[in-house]
Formats: sequence, C-alpha cells, structure tokens
Amino acid sequence: MAERDFTAVLTAVGPRLRALRRERGITLAQLSEATGISLSTLSRLESGQRKPTLELLLPLAQAHRVPLDELAGAPATGDPRVHSRPFVRHGRTFVPLTRQLTGLAAYKQVIPGGQNGCDLEQRVHEGYEWLYVLSGRLRLLLGERDLVLSAGEAAEFDTRTPHAFASAGPEPVELLILFGPQGERIHVRARPAAK
Repeated sequence: MAERDFTAVLTAVGPRLRALRRERGITLAQLSEATGISLSTLSRLESGQRKPTLELLLPLAQAHRVPLDELAGAPATGDPRVHSRPFVRHGRTFVPLTRQLTGLAAYKQVIPGGQNGCDLEQRVHEGYEWLYVLSGRLRLLLGERDLVLSAGEAAEFDTRTPHAFASAGPEPVELLILFGPQGERIHVRARPAAK
C-alpha cells in the first residue's frame, strides 16, 4: 500500500470514530470512562488532530465491540474465507462461522450424545437466538416447554427466556446457531405452504 493510501485510511479514522460513537448514543465522557483514554485525546482523535495509534484503537474497538480492521477502515484483504478455530466449552465443540466479534454471530455446535439432558440447568442472558438442527436430535428446554427437534428443524427465541439444550439421544447432535447479543431478531422468509 502506498504512503498516500495509508494517509487516506488514517485520515478517515477520526470521522468514522465520531460517527460510530454518535450512532450508539455515547458521549465522549462515557467513552473516556469505558476506555481509560482522556477526553481531550478522544476529541482530538475524532477531529483528526491526533493520529490514531494501536494503543488508542484497541480499547476503542473493544468498547464499541467492533473488529479493529472495521474501526480503522482497513482495505479488504481479498480472501472472504473464514479460517475458524474450533474450541471446546463444557464438553461441546464450537466452530465460529463469522469473523466479527460483535453483532450477529454464527456457530456450528456439536453436542456429544448420551447426556440425555437430565440435569439441564436453564439460563437467561441478553440476546436472541436461532438454531437449526443439522443432524441428530436436540432436546430444548425453553421455559416450561420440553421439546425435541430433529434434523431439519429450527427454533428461535429470546434468550431472556430460561433455556437449555442437549442431545436427545445416544448420538451427538450438530447445530447451526445464529446469536445476536443485543437481541437482534433473525428474519427469514419462507414460501407459504402449498395448498
């Protein structure tokens, strides 16, 4: 990238930061408190009087919950593939299918079988979730409901409703999960049933 291209990218950071902060309804004082960056530094950064540095952009990306390259307006690398690293949490394998750290997140989840869900503890948290069973059978506890979903079935719910899920049988269950941390709803269009 040529030096003038770097200059253009760096010059656009300040207005992007200001627009992002205003879009979210956050004051400079609130952002200063959340990041530990002084009010004057934030003001100068947004107005273009201060050059953005990694030490400033990292806490701002974290506070706004956006990827650093989005905050900086980095040019696209040209490779659209997501190189995900599976991780295991509570015996379940998660495969991230999206790169961004905020907003809507997609995961493939594999839940081992044989855990019939007898001791499922329902939890609540902010957000909205949509799940689709790829294979196996899923036991979904949702409030007072106890449901079993098979391959090809989907469910969506507000995660402030007490919920828990596990494999409904001896075989593992594979799910596709879309989760919106701020309660975004998943909108899907389906064809009307044939009459």
